[in-house]
Amino acid sequence: MVGRRRLGRQFSWLWAAYAVSAYGSGLGFGALPLIAVLALHAGPAEVSALSAVGPAVGALIAVPLAPWVEFRRKRPVMITMDVARFAAMATIPVAYAVDRLGFVQLLVVSAVVAAAKIAFNAASGAYLKALVRPDDLLVANARFESTNWSSIAVGPPLGGAAIGLFGPVTTVVADALSYLLSALGITAIRGREEAPRTPRATDRSPVRAGALLDGWRHIMGHPGLRPLYLNQMLVAGLIMATEPLLAVLLLRRLGFPPWQYGLAFAAPCLGGLIGSRLARHVVARFGRHQVFRTVGTLRAVWLIGLAFVRPGVVGLVTVMAVELAIIVNMSLYSPVLATYRLEHTPKHLVARTLSAWSIGQQASIAVLTALTGLLADVTSPRTALAVAGLLILTTPLLLPRQAQTSPSELELSPGGRGHG
Repeated sequence: MVGRRRLGRQFSWLWAAYAVSAYGSGLGFGALPLIAVLALHAGPAEVSALSAVGPAVGALIAVPLAPWVEFRRKRPVMITMDVARFAAMATIPVAYAVDRLGFVQLLVVSAVVAAAKIAFNAASGAYLKALVRPDDLLVANARFESTNWSSIAVGPPLGGAAIGLFGPVTTVVADALSYLLSALGITAIRGREEAPRTPRATDRSPVRAGALLDGWRHIMGHPGLRPLYLNQMLVAGLIMATEPLLAVLLLRRLGFPPWQYGLAFAAPCLGGLIGSRLARHVVARFGRHQVFRTVGTLRAVWLIGLAFVRPGVVGLVTVMAVELAIIVNMSLYSPVLATYRLEHTPKHLVARTLSAWSIGQQASIAVLTALTGLLADVTSPRTALAVAGLLILTTPLLLPRQAQTSPSELELSPGGRGHG
């Protein structure tokens, strides 16, 4: 069983820190759009802009951070990014308490948190590759994936109830504190971290133009990573673009109370526990390429169902059924993708590759969220949901058609093809 495999005390601390942060973010799931709707009375275009502009600016900020992360020890980077997110999120309840909270502040906080998240994830991925054996990468990534979905299953219902009882910024406080606790957990990891390889003497600036693009060069030059990257950008962008649309449709147009909105996204996340726990066994039985082709396709076929949401219990069940189908497949696919990406990236490029991946994905989410928000403003949220659902049906065409088994790729991973 995946859950019984021991990966060491250092991994346990890293996993615990991730869990604390994930559960805090679960409580604050969709907190900024909810605050915009409930406290600032924002419309579809403003809510979509909040979900698009802030993360897009954050992705731009993260571009020069990637080489900076690459050439530094990863634990201090993770701690710094957690503290930065805590400080940014803490400004929201303070401003709300003195009646100074505004839409621009939400945009700034969103940008800072997005940039810090990209840098944190890049450092965390590089640290994970150095921390566990190659054969254990899929197990470790499946545990992170399982924790992520369980946090979303538990967090939003509690967050929705807390908002109803204590006000719209309650969950932001919990989210901010979780970053601080995560930083303390990472601080508790013992053992000397190996110093990263420094730039060449003729290339002392880690933010040189070439270093900024090294991650994208690796991705786009790799025959396996390139199609997976392009597919992931579109799938993630289109799925995440539906979040602000659903917030407006369910909360304002259909009159769902906040606790039902949270439940509609939380209950299906139990499917994430199923998918993540199956990942290792499915790969062992069918092979990694079949997971990419089959499960990657199944992620895309359900989103169109959100366009048919109706008021009442039927509408709530519709959202939950669609989300459950998407999440089971996403949670199976994601740890396999994360493991493949680490195995097929040289050690000295991991942070830049993960940063490039996250920046591209975040940029796609921002652009598609902004476009669907404008479409919803001109037409309706339901029409925009239908368009997103139709577009995502084309994304399986980008998935790799053949397994990549060239010797040059195998040399990048000391564990070969791992569980694939």
